Amino acid sequence: MRLAFYAPLKPPTHPAPSGDRRMARLLMAALAKAGHEVDLACRFRSWDGTGDAARLRRLEALGERWARRLIRRYEATPPPARPRAWFTYHVYYKAPDWIGPMVSEALAIPYVIAEVSVSHGQATGPWAAGYRATVDSVKGAAAVIGLNSADTPAVLPLVRDPRRLVPLRPFLDTGAFDAAADGNGTRKAERRGRLARRFGLDPGTPWLLAVAMMREGDKLASYETLGAALARLRGCSWQLVVAGDGPARRQVERTLARAGADRVRFAGMLAARDLAPLYGACDVFLWPAVNEAFGMALLEAQAAGLPAVAGNSHGVSDIINHGETGLLAPEGDADAFADAVSALLGDPQRRAVMAEKARANVRQSHDIAGAAETLNAALAIACDTPCEARGP
Repeated sequence: MRLAFYAPLKPPTHPAPSGDRRMARLLMAALAKAGHEVDLACRFRSWDGTGDAARLRRLEALGERWARRLIRRYEATPPPARPRAWFTYHVYYKAPDWIGPMVSEALAIPYVIAEVSVSHGQATGPWAAGYRATVDSVKGAAAVIGLNSADTPAVLPLVRDPRRLVPLRPFLDTGAFDAAADGNGTRKAERRGRLARRFGLDPGTPWLLAVAMMREGDKLASYETLGAALARLRGCSWQLVVAGDGPARRQVERTLARAGADRVRFAGMLAARDLAPLYGACDVFLWPAVNEAFGMALLEAQAAGLPAVAGNSHGVSDIINHGETGLLAPEGDADAFADAVSALLGDPQRRAVMAEKARANVRQSHDIAGAAETLNAALAIACDTPCEARGP
């Protein structure tokens, strides 16, 4: 089946790396794996972080203009080449979908949303129009795919039939991380040797890893919690590698220096092919996850056989089983986070057991193959029929 795909928060072609861009790309890949033809319908970004009323009105008008343009294009296209369903990823009050509902109604095709958040506190105020558009999108959707269980209580009452809310666990292509997941074997020792030389690390010291963009807001808040937690662990043996970059780089460097500048190594922005071996060479993944939806890096780390310590925010507990594949600390609690890190630093055997369980959990519950099956089931619900993946 041919699908029109749209991501109003950040298109999958956006130049800035992020978990949101990554998930958009993964969804397109999973839909293709299920046998569907996926076309990126539009790159228009409806996101507004300022709450400026004039700008919001302009974005809404631009979105409606894009919708009319797409409707004209599709109506001029032979029916076999038109989309048979519209698929929008990640909708909320700051990034409403002004396009998908209009196009779906005009073409009489199902409208499907994946990952939608409804914040009823925004019913009034600067983003009220985005809130109303999001609520209307949920009410009109033929299927709603939930990637974050924390969104369910607000979304479920708006879905026209509870059976049309389809849970989908965050996922990735685990095959890319299989080679990195070598436990304590020979390949890990070789990787550690290379990285030790590259970054001036001690191979005999536990290596902690954080992977995240460096920008103001929630990311910087997470780095600040991480720095405060590690400052409490100066008496423990550890070194930290940080992969990522961004406009808040200097603030991140300052906050982590409080834990010991000589213990922190900055790897900069790394390509995906370089991240997998880095995950596999380290001992514990750390991310406080302040206001994090779920955290793609947390999934990647576990896929490479790395236990994680993370903040228990939003959907993080959907991908980390506390006490089995990692440890969760209350969001923003540096003391509790430090205690969790300390517990794993002092217990190599526990780390090894968690590493194997983390890898198995991702393979079994968060792989792209399973996601493709779930997405196909959701599309069947949206079409009100056991829809075929292929065909006009």
